[in-house]
Amino acid sequence: MAIIKPFKGIRPPQALIEQVASRPYDVLNSEEARKEAEGNEKSLYHIIKPEIDFPVGTDEHDEAVYQKAAENFAKFQKNGWLVQDEKEQYYVYAQTMNGRTQYGLVVCASVDDYLKGNIKKHELTRRDKEEDRMKHVRINNANIEPVFFAYPDNAELDALVKKYTAQTPVYDFVAAHDGFGHQFWIIDNEADMARITELFAAMPSLYIADGHHRSAAAALVGAEKAQQNPNHTGKEEYNYFMAVCFPADQLTIIDYNRVVKDLNGLTDEEFLAKVAENFVVEEKGEAIYKPGQLHNFALYLSGKWYSLTAKQGTYNDNDPIGVLDVTISSNLILDEILGIKDLRSDKRIDFVGGIRGLGELKQRVDSGEMRVALALYPVSMKQLIDIADTGNIMPPKTTWFEPKLRSGLVIHSLD
Repeated sequence: MAIIKPFKGIRPPQALIEQVASRPYDVLNSEEARKEAEGNEKSLYHIIKPEIDFPVGTDEHDEAVYQKAAENFAKFQKNGWLVQDEKEQYYVYAQTMNGRTQYGLVVCASVDDYLKGNIKKHELTRRDKEEDRMKHVRINNANIEPVFFAYPDNAELDALVKKYTAQTPVYDFVAAHDGFGHQFWIIDNEADMARITELFAAMPSLYIADGHHRSAAAALVGAEKAQQNPNHTGKEEYNYFMAVCFPADQLTIIDYNRVVKDLNGLTDEEFLAKVAENFVVEEKGEAIYKPGQLHNFALYLSGKWYSLTAKQGTYNDNDPIGVLDVTISSNLILDEILGIKDLRSDKRIDFVGGIRGLGELKQRVDSGEMRVALALYPVSMKQLIDIADTGNIMPPKTTWFEPKLRSGLVIHSLD
C-alpha cells in the first residue's frame, strides 16, 4: 500500500507567486540562477541556490552556503513571503506545455515506503549528490522542493481532481523562462482528503519519475530524525516528504541524447563501417532526422544525418534492460566502437535533454566541440514501470521529463 497524508503547506501569498517560484535547483547552474534572480530578493533561488548571495566562484557546497539557505528561508517566513497554511490539506498542481496539461496531487509520501521499496526507483543515486540534498533538508528542516512521482491510473482520483480544477485556481501564471503554464488548487474538504488517502492506500506502489536524489535525501533525513528522537512514535512530520503525484498516463518522457568528443581514433568511414555491423545505416542528408520508433536512432556526423536501425538479434525483447535503446546504443556504439565504458564518469561524452531539440546536437558537432551526436527514441512510461516493478535499474541518462516541477509553490516543514 502507498501511505500518504495531507500537510500544512508553506506557500507564497497569491500576489507574490511569480516572484517566488523558480526552476528546480538541479536544472541550472549558479550563474544562470544568479541572472534569473537578479533584482528579485523574493526569488526561491536565494534558498535553493544560496551561493548566488556570495561572490562569483563561491563553492556551492561550502557550509556557509547551506547556512545562508536556512537564514533566507527564515527571512522569507518572517517577511511574509512564505506563509504556513493553518490546516493539513492536499493540493492540486497542473502544468501546461504545448497545449497539453497534466494534473498532479501534492501529498506527503512515507519515508518507510521509500525505505521498504514501496516507492520504486529506476535510477541509481550518487552518494555525494544525496549528501548535498541531505544537508539542505537538515539545515532548513524542510523539503523545500517536491519530488515527482507517478501512480497507476485511477478514474476515481481523476474525478476528484477534476472537481477542484473546475474551480478558480489559487495560483495561475505562465513562467517567463519557458512559457509553461502553472496552476494550483487547495483540497481542504475532509471527506475528499480521506478518500484520496484511501485510494492511494489501495495502490501497491508509487514510482519516482524525477528526483531520485531528492527522494533519497528526504527519506534518509527522516530516518535519521527517527533514530535521534527517543520519543519517536512514527506520527511525526519528519516521517513524510513532499511529492507531486501524477497519473502515469498523463506523463510524457522525452528523448535524452548523447554527444561524443571523438571517434576513438577512427575515420568517418571506419566508424560508419563498424556501426553497420549491428545497424542498418541510411544516409539522410543535411536535414535533421528524428528517430521514428524504438530501436531506430539518428546519428549526426560531419554535416550529415544518418538513420540507424538495430538489426534483429542485437537485442533481447524479453530483457527489460537489454531491450532499451540506451542499452543497445551504449553497448554496440559507445562501448564497442567508441570505447566509452562508464557513462557516469567518462569525460568524452555529454548528454542533451530532448527539450533542447536536435538542433542543439547539430550545433555542438558543427562547432567542433563534439565529433558525433546520437539521438534516441524516448523511453515509454510502461517501460519505466516494468523496469521499476522488476527491481531493475535503467542505465544513466535514460529519462527526461518535461515540464519540470516549478519550485516554491508549496514547501513541507519537517516539524
